Amino acid sequence: MHPRHLIPAAVAATLLVAGGALAPTPVLAVTDAERYDVYKAFRAEFDAARFTDALPIAKRLVELTEQQYGAEDRQLVNPLTNLGTVQYRLGDYAAAESSYLRAVRLIEGKLSGADRMLMRPLTGLGETYLATKQHAEAATALKRAVDLSRNLDGLFNADQLDILDPLIESYVALDRLQEAEKESQYAFRVAESSFGRNDLRMLEPLDRLARWNEFVGRYTTARGLHARALMIAENAGGRGTPQSVAALRGLARSYYLEFIYGPEETEAPLDPFQQNAAMPQLTQMGQENRLNPDGERALRLALEALSKTDPVDRRARGETLVELGDWYLIGGAVAKANQAYRDGWKELVEAGNDAVSMLQAPRRLAYRPPSASIARARPNDPADYEERYVETRFKVMPDGKVADVQTVATDAPQSIEKSTTYAVRKARYAPRLENGEPVVTEGVTLRERVLVKAQQQPDPPPAEPR
Repeated sequence: MHPRHLIPAAVAATLLVAGGALAPTPVLAVTDAERYDVYKAFRAEFDAARFTDALPIAKRLVELTEQQYGAEDRQLVNPLTNLGTVQYRLGDYAAAESSYLRAVRLIEGKLSGADRMLMRPLTGLGETYLATKQHAEAATALKRAVDLSRNLDGLFNADQLDILDPLIESYVALDRLQEAEKESQYAFRVAESSFGRNDLRMLEPLDRLARWNEFVGRYTTARGLHARALMIAENAGGRGTPQSVAALRGLARSYYLEFIYGPEETEAPLDPFQQNAAMPQLTQMGQENRLNPDGERALRLALEALSKTDPVDRRARGETLVELGDWYLIGGAVAKANQAYRDGWKELVEAGNDAVSMLQAPRRLAYRPPSASIARARPNDPADYEERYVETRFKVMPDGKVADVQTVATDAPQSIEKSTTYAVRKARYAPRLENGEPVVTEGVTLRERVLVKAQQQPDPPPAEPR
């Protein structure tokens, strides 16, 4: 979570003084100056990421504010929001939710119209719900925060961008993809309006929108956005600038996703619920088409750019080498993949902070769910379908292939279970690594949510004549 939920120190000082001027004579001898000193101590710990040390200071600031203004005063909103942010950073989501909710309730219903003080606690509350997978509640809180931002600061203000990211994530989790698409496009327009088309600050918005297009299968569109980001980075820093790394990695990713899943769809997909609908298949790797070598070249250029940083960003180099390994594995070059994984492992070990943990479990690279899965099915009459599931367990081999697929639990019809296990067998994973070497992983599971046509209830028999 970005410290955007904390009120800036300079603004805090102004509010504390202004609040004191308007407040009644305090019952206890707590002064604005004393509270501001506590706030500065809190910010020093928070800005240094010493959240455990910041927690008691944040609690003390809430206590002092309660003593000076009472337990129901608006002056508590910002201290409570700061406390919630620290609790969130420490992973105490229940406490964070309580702090944010209390801050929201201190404002709601007390003033008519939009209230700026609601934005920070609403955003924090939404991200807390998102962290605890309460996606519907997260979407509600974050949408309120976005609407407030637009009402108060204009439709295209840049401050809303930090709220839009978790809102889009909530929509995706809820399968509300049309709303996620709308907000993704809107966020990009906001950034472009605020920063200009060729500003370096557009690199992150371009990457976000490109990743969205990758997610929905628009690989050519995504590649165009990555290419634009690359041009902006190179115009500013020259060829091989470290600022080009994200765009280069994105270009490679768009190539191999297109290789796996095929080009952008230009026609409407077949009805997945037709009895004769074909089983889903990934593109036949290494047969009908081949990986575009420009993708490998992009990853090599990214590694060259990272070698120019001082000090060398070990984590970024390690992650890029891992992506190169994924590239080779997808293309069937297992020996090259294993060497890239070994090199990536070494870099991530050097990076520290448990960076290597990303390689200590299999990572799914290629999987197309069955047609009846919730991820793919879009029936015109969703009310006529019921949600079921198929849970499978299998091994991931050192070459990334899946073996010994078994259904461990399901409430779906046999035909859907069969299509699901077929899809799992065709999946490809990056293997788990031990000391940089690929090993077998047993007991990997995948739970697929599917839609099944609801059984029609028979009409009730006619009433007996009297």
